[in-house]
Amino acid sequence: MDERLAENRANWDDRVPIHWGGYDAEGFIANPARISDVVRYDSPVLGDVSGQSLIHLQCHFGMDTLSWARLGANVTGVDFSAEAIAAASRLSERSGTPGRFVEADVYDAAHVLDHQFDIVYTGVGAICWIPDIAGWARVVVALLKPGGRFYMREGHPVLWSLDWETAGPLVVRFPYFEIPDSVRFDDADATYLGEGTLAHTTTHEWNHGIAETYTALVDAGLEVTSMREHRELEWQGLPTMTLHDDGLWRLPNHQRDLVPLMWTITATKPT
Repeated sequence: MDERLAENRANWDDRVPIHWGGYDAEGFIANPARISDVVRYDSPVLGDVSGQSLIHLQCHFGMDTLSWARLGANVTGVDFSAEAIAAASRLSERSGTPGRFVEADVYDAAHVLDHQFDIVYTGVGAICWIPDIAGWARVVVALLKPGGRFYMREGHPVLWSLDWETAGPLVVRFPYFEIPDSVRFDDADATYLGEGTLAHTTTHEWNHGIAETYTALVDAGLEVTSMREHRELEWQGLPTMTLHDDGLWRLPNHQRDLVPLMWTITATKPT
């Protein structure tokens, strides 16, 4: 494994016990009707998933994956973190929500898994951790059945390019486009949710422009069916953002129409 990805994996291993509490896994276990906020936002786009096979790439410890199971899908989650996969399996068992979880790097997923799926799903905050968007898109296509659907909601690459430490004017600080070198961070407190510090503090991220991601999916063989950009976010991505009654964060009125914060894309694999 690339040294940068290995450092990311060690960092995400450390996050698992912190996120278990931060995302209230025990509450998910106790309430069989509960689904995650992420899936609640995404489910109207995918509609009824009952009886469909769904693979969740970069699934972390599986709460979103198992939320799709609670909506009727037959789910498989893939993640490169052994700690995350162990926690996902534990969450499945303790909650009584069926799901299969496989430890694998996202680029190896099509080789590791033994079949194709009706739906390939990627949750928000995932592709910034991978260096090659074209290689990722080929994996998505390889995992989809003919006629299958792909759905992704992600932080907008414009958002990822902004300086999230500076209040006031919006300032571009990081590359918008995919570049070979990663953006390196080192922060023991960068868990983004829950209480705790990280033993492995170094992470590496890569941005991927809208056209780069769109073109990668099309070149790999998908037919894009929709694409949207959004003015809201599920976390406070910038200091000037405020929390609204719907649980989403937005920029103040004078900045709200300046930049997109998330985007969604759906696509199908031709039969």
